[in-house]
Amino acid sequence: MKSRAAALEAIQNQSFDVCVIGGGATGCGCALDAQLRGLRTVLVEAGDFASATSSASTKMAHGGVRYLEQAIREFDPRQFKVLKRALHERQRMLRNAPFLTRTQLFLTPCFRWFDVCYLETGLKLYDWIAGRASLAPSFFVSRGEIVRRMPSLAAETLIGAVAYADGQFDDARFNLTLAKSFTEAGGEAVNYLRVTAFEKGANGKLAAAQAEDEVSGHRFEIRARVLINATGPFADTIRQMATPAAAPRMRLSKGVHILLPLEVLSSADALLIPKTEDGRVLFAIPWMGRLLVGTTEQEVNSAHGLFVTREEVGYILRYLNRYLASRVTQDQIVSAIAGVRPLVSSGDSRDTKKLARDHEVEIDRQSGLISILGGKWTTYRAMAEDTIDAALRYLGSTATRCRTQDYLLLGSDGYFPDYWQLLAKEHSLLEATARHLAKKYGVRASELMTLIKEDASLGAPLFEGLPSLRAQVVFSVRNEMAITIEDVLARRLGLEAYGWREALRAAPSVAALLAAELGWSFAQQCDALDAYMRKIHGMSQKAGLEIEAPVHS
Repeated sequence: MKSRAAALEAIQNQSFDVCVIGGGATGCGCALDAQLRGLRTVLVEAGDFASATSSASTKMAHGGVRYLEQAIREFDPRQFKVLKRALHERQRMLRNAPFLTRTQLFLTPCFRWFDVCYLETGLKLYDWIAGRASLAPSFFVSRGEIVRRMPSLAAETLIGAVAYADGQFDDARFNLTLAKSFTEAGGEAVNYLRVTAFEKGANGKLAAAQAEDEVSGHRFEIRARVLINATGPFADTIRQMATPAAAPRMRLSKGVHILLPLEVLSSADALLIPKTEDGRVLFAIPWMGRLLVGTTEQEVNSAHGLFVTREEVGYILRYLNRYLASRVTQDQIVSAIAGVRPLVSSGDSRDTKKLARDHEVEIDRQSGLISILGGKWTTYRAMAEDTIDAALRYLGSTATRCRTQDYLLLGSDGYFPDYWQLLAKEHSLLEATARHLAKKYGVRASELMTLIKEDASLGAPLFEGLPSLRAQVVFSVRNEMAITIEDVLARRLGLEAYGWREALRAAPSVAALLAAELGWSFAQQCDALDAYMRKIHGMSQKAGLEIEAPVHS
């Protein structure tokens, strides 16, 4: 990926076939698909890549057992459609980015034989729908076996469990890898470049986007034959920018997750809590050295300024503690994540839990804007394929074959499960560091070693005991367009989710490295550090945690 300055220069005074607005999973998927089909493509993102919905998921590449239940109970064929597509796309995600994905076993505890029969029947149907895309068959786990596999469970009235396999992935890095794969294929991508207006041609259709650099304030005109709106929860804003009279389509559902020490569950398997009193589903999933627990679901009016509240923390802990032998307390939480799911209005449903996670490609007859609406992370590739199919029809171009079904993302070609061992041996790395780098970059982890050869100080960890290296910060700026402390810690390294305290400890080193790379003054460095620390402190307070922003000099 080019530096951000080079990318900005490359898009000026240029014309493109396709301009994709939105640098989340769907937008990056659309851009990659278009570029691979021979369309000259530019991607612009108002914030950072994956800075909204796409980094606030449950980190699951899955069909969705909840959708199966809804499809059966409500006789809703749309849910079956979403489920079947997602189960096949799940397999593609695992195959096309093996270093960012894995198969995860989920255990659903049962306290009545009726529950065993009900769940086994449903999960066998889940297996059947997946067909050849199945990761592993579901099976019954005896009481003795589940206690051995998950000793933290409250086992007094436990009969056993039903187990099934689904996919898991690093959502922020997957999103970023999509963006990097797109630019390596010849596309142009820029973050922190906000579309502020459109220009129309003589035929009344969109011909260009006006964009403003959020860093410098400079304005750019981006000319393209077709413009694609892939902004997720912000889709209505772009739709109404193109056609002010466009009726709103989006319904936003807030999801929250808390992260706990992995020892809380004491298991490599994940826990599924199939139903709460208000019909939600909760997961407790080992993820990146922590236990990710969520999610709640609540309709909200805006995707801005989201945070996890004390009430939401209490809700999650209340249900989690019903399944555990030892009570989890609020002070054990290490971090929390809040985000929104963009759902498309459908029928008369007033409950976002009941809206299908299907997607829709909309072509505005008045402006020609193509919007990809709704969907879910696991189906991002299929959503992109449908969108670019529509773009080709709009352009009157001959349909070309989509290449993304079996397209290995950057870092995947030549990767194998024990690649970290090769990395550790060739570069004398500690096991924890080698594993960390292999999971973040795949075979491209070797590129960081070049930086360390040039400057040995970059081989040091951000702080002692942490696998993240100083070289990753420099690499994030030079090769991944990071320009803020949050860009690095939240999305490039994943340290913010691992723990707010750890992120605060690493922040001064990150700020110093960013200052050196980006030419910040000492005052700018201090301001950036203060802003980040205050943000983390504010999020922890809203969640009811006592994580103070440390004093720095």
